[in-house]
Amino acid sequence: MFLLLAAPLPLRAQKYLPKTIQFKGAPEYSEQELLAASGLKKGKILDFAEMSGHSQKLMDTGLFETLSFKFDGVDLVYTLVPHSDLYPLRLENLPLAPGKELDAALHDRIPLYHGKVPAEGGLAEQVRQALEEMLVAKGINANVLTAPYTDEQLHQVTAVSYSITSPSVQIGEIHIDGVATPLDPKVMEIVARMTGSNYDVEGSPGLIGTNLGNYYRDLGYLETEIHATAQSTPVITTEAVRIPFQVSISTGAQYKISGIQLAPGLLVTQADFDRRANIHPGDLADGSRVRANWQFIERQYHNKGYMKAVVHPTASFDRAQGTVSFTVSVEPGPIYRMGRLIIQNNAEDLRAAMWAAWKLQGGEIFDESAIQAYFTSQGDKTPLGRTFASANCRYKLTLNDDTHTVDVTLRLEKRD
Repeated sequence: MFLLLAAPLPLRAQKYLPKTIQFKGAPEYSEQELLAASGLKKGKILDFAEMSGHSQKLMDTGLFETLSFKFDGVDLVYTLVPHSDLYPLRLENLPLAPGKELDAALHDRIPLYHGKVPAEGGLAEQVRQALEEMLVAKGINANVLTAPYTDEQLHQVTAVSYSITSPSVQIGEIHIDGVATPLDPKVMEIVARMTGSNYDVEGSPGLIGTNLGNYYRDLGYLETEIHATAQSTPVITTEAVRIPFQVSISTGAQYKISGIQLAPGLLVTQADFDRRANIHPGDLADGSRVRANWQFIERQYHNKGYMKAVVHPTASFDRAQGTVSFTVSVEPGPIYRMGRLIIQNNAEDLRAAMWAAWKLQGGEIFDESAIQAYFTSQGDKTPLGRTFASANCRYKLTLNDDTHTVDVTLRLEKRD
């Protein structure tokens, strides 16, 4: 809100020539920026309605929590309280490079833009319009949508999102260079699957790097490095905007396993791990099989209530011999206990039978393996067992970090 100096109505109708125009309380914005954003000009005669109108223009930006002004017949003083909740831009699928150059270009158009915007308000809208204008300059007539972006882990707004709703923005042609080994048909299949998928400024380079990197790491090239860079010139058609990528790949050496050693004191003993491991010394260091070992260890911790256990494998490479060994430690985190059981989308009699068969009681240390056992141990001679055998049995875990409990949601789906 903004406040104005109280004055009798006849005085409010009068016009004044302020000797100075001052802004207090927002030193991060220069006088020149505030003058430009408010529309105020030095040496211009104003009445109270006009002074108030310029205040409103500043308030409409969404940058200020409160604003007041006072005119004593000589000095016109605006006192501003900046809003504490301002957020960086998140360019979802705009083919514009975030960073200093973009910020400078936006500041040239919008004086009060300093790299952050309010979740709603005039400044956020001004940025949206400016981004559309920048896209037009690149030959892209796009509709840009703005919305607060909520971080899924923090459960709070951390940015303001700008995304193109039309036309479609896609990953374009992917050019690969620098491959130490020849490209094979499977690599080309991976590239073909990604080409034409939805483009995301932050996500697409990682998607390309992950998919190609996993392929090479699954062949034992554990030190593969992938760098995917979006090209600055999009390919524009009537159907879509396609963003081409240049990808460099360095596979490094192909490795075999020389050993996996568990740290002392883990819930999984070395002997038990060696019996259950699906990769052994002398085997190719197949990335998917290596990862399966860490997932096995993680599951053992989940079965003891350590739902946030983090497995830390440390690789030691012998590049001369082409071998790799791992030492493995675990950060267990807190113990979680059984919380609520939720059974969805079933008839009342079936839901009652499922409740009766459930063994893990509220408050007991959570055991994720109990869920799989629950679905598989009913037998094929009981009605519940036959129901489970004929359905897709799904479950969802919801971790409550404040109480260290796990809510379990069970759902049966018809098989196709």
